[in-house]
Amino acid sequence: MSATGLDVLKAIQGYINKIVTATPGIKVLLLDADTTPILSLASTQSVLLSHEVYLTDRIDNPSRSAPPASHAPGSGASSSSSAYPPSSARHAERLPHLKCICILRPTDESIDACEREIREGRYGGYWLYFTNVLSKAQIERLAEADEHELVREVQEFFADYSPLTSSHFSLSLLPTPLHPSPTQRAIALYGDSPSTFSPSSPALSLHIQGLTAVLLSLKKRPIVRYERMSGMAKKLAQEVVYQMSSQPDLWDFRKTATAPLLLILDRRNDPVTPLLTQWTYQAMVHECIGISNGRVNLGEGQDVKEEMKEIVLSPDQDPFFASNLYDNFGDLGAHLQEYVLDYKNRSASSNASKIETVADMKRFIDEYPEFRKLGGNVAKHVALVGELSRLVKERHLLEVSELEQSLASNESHGSDLRMVQSMISSPDIPHESKLRLAILYALRYQKLPGNNIPGVIELLKQHSVPDPEMVHIMLNFAGAEQRQDDLFANENFFSRGKSALKGLKGVENVYTQHTPHLSETLDLLLRGRLKESSYPFADHQSSPSPTAPGRPQDVIVFIVGGTTYEEAKLVAALNAQFAAGYGLSELLGDDEGREFWVPGERRERDVGDET
Repeated sequence: MSATGLDVLKAIQGYINKIVTATPGIKVLLLDADTTPILSLASTQSVLLSHEVYLTDRIDNPSRSAPPASHAPGSGASSSSSAYPPSSARHAERLPHLKCICILRPTDESIDACEREIREGRYGGYWLYFTNVLSKAQIERLAEADEHELVREVQEFFADYSPLTSSHFSLSLLPTPLHPSPTQRAIALYGDSPSTFSPSSPALSLHIQGLTAVLLSLKKRPIVRYERMSGMAKKLAQEVVYQMSSQPDLWDFRKTATAPLLLILDRRNDPVTPLLTQWTYQAMVHECIGISNGRVNLGEGQDVKEEMKEIVLSPDQDPFFASNLYDNFGDLGAHLQEYVLDYKNRSASSNASKIETVADMKRFIDEYPEFRKLGGNVAKHVALVGELSRLVKERHLLEVSELEQSLASNESHGSDLRMVQSMISSPDIPHESKLRLAILYALRYQKLPGNNIPGVIELLKQHSVPDPEMVHIMLNFAGAEQRQDDLFANENFFSRGKSALKGLKGVENVYTQHTPHLSETLDLLLRGRLKESSYPFADHQSSPSPTAPGRPQDVIVFIVGGTTYEEAKLVAALNAQFAAGYGLSELLGDDEGREFWVPGERRERDVGDET
């Protein structure tokens, strides 16, 4: 496991740096719907400006396309295909002194837009970069469109995923939600059963392209294992192995003493973790407000200044956010107070009224930009934490979370049922929380003969909670019969005893009792105890030879169906311990997980997230 070898954020940033520095001079950058969020997560406008990128636009922007030239009938006028500039471009502003860089995903829509752009030829040259493999037909289309020989370069850079942090990425695939909005770009993930990919959508191909892009960008050709009971994990594992074996030149990387490992899991094996209220900074912001491509919309917040209506949260660009990414809400408040006091002290020392000499003037001018930036960052986090505090109180999240944690971590049917019924009956608890509590109760006590799942569903209906049928849907989707592992440690006498002993140990915080199942899976994996019968190797692969080191040094975990920020936190903690120099066995004794993927030192996330 290397502490630096699996950094997805640096991998994408490295690609961007190569692209913008390879072309000298003043540049225009054109993106598409898929690459825009990737660039927004991995770079900033100031970074692009430092490399002379003065204009960024969408290649599919309708205002960019000029209408084709028309000619009067019988006029005999004709347009020469070899004339430059093309007739259509004569109606658009031509900027031949600018060079155009295109970073696109090789979809049909982007290829169409790229063809139009090249034919219009408004810039002096085009450098085309694609985030995945181009087909032969697509290359031919681009060549035919380049009638005036403006294309200077065409390359494939494997940046077909969104780097959320250094150890957490997403494929940015949104499964069709229960109540989709007209503007959402969603795809059908599941087929006729929750164990198959949808045959009517590109879900499987997008998973293959995204996951192989991750591996290629990290220069890893891994051994692949998958969750035995998941048909989707097995199918994806087989396809990834096929891609590696069918294109050996593309996957010809330097071999290591121990081969990297790709572990493909299924969200259905742990449906509990995504249902729990989270209490770390990044996770709370995402759950209570929403993070979209590193941006947070506070437009519906109370007492939020206009300039704070939309803010950017980037651990790569924001030192305070990077330092407190995984802080619980209590520690976050203390650290924010220290941040504000530090700003206050620096503000006093930078007071313009204290400028008395030329040296004071010079110091003030030098420090002012950084000081102004600090002030904006302080105001941003104060506004964000203030809004989180308001939502915690308004939604009664402390009371809800305490019961969620009890349902997830302890077995006490009588008291749990009474508390669930009380919460559902309370007019103060939001409908969404009521439904989540009902689902958690059903998942926990599904196998208990005396459970009252029908009564809980009926109570939801009595209090007009929307979509009460989701309780049965979740049991069919990720109930005990669908899960591979004993998630609640309550399916036999021995596991119940283990669960009881775990409860006797006590916890530091009643709101953080639960540990994601991914923690146990990674612990077994890194100790060399993950059973091959439960997590077999994919086609044409086998376990390491008895003489080879059995514990992988680089681990990438991909969860079909998405991951959570709680799992991302676990993976980051594992990586931090390894980077600090702890022994492998001691580190492995810890635990970790992640979103769409989770490397053993830099992992992945599904939470991926894939979705």
